[in-house]
Amino acid sequence: MARQKKQPVENAFALFDVIYQDGARTSNRKVPTTDIDQFDRENSIRAFIEAQDRKIAEMSGNPRGPIKSITPSA
Repeated sequence: MARQKKQPVENAFALFDVIYQDGARTSNRKVPTTDIDQFDRENSIRAFIEAQDRKIAEMSGNPRGPIKSITPSA
């Protein structure tokens, strides 16, 4: 019996670099493509990353500053 080939996994994430107002930078932040609104990309990406930051701050006790800019990772 022949072995079945595995189907390639579709990339379900988009990666972004985030720069905060205090100068801190985080690279390759994952945002699910299903959570990105086609008509309001920037605000939907910002909302998802801010929600991630709130969750991380809740667990670690170290809140992040406001986001200055978001750019797609190269």
